[in-house]
Amino acid sequence: MVDRVPDVVIYADGVRSPEMRHEVPAPVPDAFLYVETGGERHVVLPSLELPIVSEAGTYVLHPYEEFGIDELRRTERSNWELTDALVVRALQGLGVEQALVPGSFPLGAADRIRTAGIELTPDEEHFRARRRVKTGAELAGIRRAQLAAESGMAAARDLLRQAKADAHGVLELDGTPLTVERVKAAISARFLEHGTTADNFIVSHGPQAAIGHHLGDGRLRAGETIVIDLWPRDDKSSCFADMTRTFVAGDVPAEIAEWHRLCLEALELSSSRARPGATGVELFGAACDVFEAEGHLTQRTKVFGETLDEGFHHSLGHGVGLEVHEAPVLGLVGVAPLVAGDVVAIEPGLYRQGLGGVRLEDLVFVREDGPERLTQFPYELTPG
Repeated sequence: MVDRVPDVVIYADGVRSPEMRHEVPAPVPDAFLYVETGGERHVVLPSLELPIVSEAGTYVLHPYEEFGIDELRRTERSNWELTDALVVRALQGLGVEQALVPGSFPLGAADRIRTAGIELTPDEEHFRARRRVKTGAELAGIRRAQLAAESGMAAARDLLRQAKADAHGVLELDGTPLTVERVKAAISARFLEHGTTADNFIVSHGPQAAIGHHLGDGRLRAGETIVIDLWPRDDKSSCFADMTRTFVAGDVPAEIAEWHRLCLEALELSSSRARPGATGVELFGAACDVFEAEGHLTQRTKVFGETLDEGFHHSLGHGVGLEVHEAPVLGLVGVAPLVAGDVVAIEPGLYRQGLGGVRLEDLVFVREDGPERLTQFPYELTPG
């Protein structure tokens, strides 16, 4: 007896939901219904959205009228109750009795669907696994976003290259202090030019650079580490890139130069192992080997149960696609093997509280024949 393929139900919009955007690559702003049942892919949505969805793929399309929207509008339900009732009718009409749903499935709708006797099972791993192998359109979007990230990084590097330190070590450009805010404005302008956007990104410096995802603020200084971590989102595909470089304007402290050398060694070693079948924990271990050999703490060597806030205190990286952080995990819990079609961000770093940090990050596309480095930006520590 052959096991039946489970039905799948997603109820979300096509802008904010990575699960929906992967299945229906169309920017529909309001929640609609996607159903896989009986070997067919069904989409239930308002009639005004039918043309854009029909261009996004091959689906059986159902306007709301097919499941009685006009009748439901004559009731006294609120708009949310109306749409939830419509979803129940659609699932019943399509013969769905039980289905897998993402962990983000709306709770109110789930309660109503279950009350109608339809069994819903959240399975976050199932939906993350569906997005591991990037579609051609998604990979193209990641490449566009990566070009935008590199253009933004070049804009930041160029500002640092032109800046000069005043008598107090503060970087100045055109007679005014060079600030994080000014650098971010230049980066954001490049993002827009490349058809990408970013809610925020990191330009942290000095002690800020040792604090996790500190976004950065204030005046930049000569001799301190400046960590720039960019993750623009491609407007057309909604896919992200992710890259990091570290700069020091002026004289580079010997210790920081050594950190940078080790980070680059760890990046190159772990990236070379990003092949189908390798696990995230194996890539993480390769980076840890580099740092531990020079006496730096990692998550493998820290005291169990104690917080690690120096050395290599985070995981090596993560998948990138319709979310900037998605499967697979490259770290101690990264037991799932890489598959051809994964795009992963690999980001080794070294830090010390009160001083700063160094981090380098590249995107790598996992191909059948080995890794393809999507990031082409140079690694020089000094801006030139």
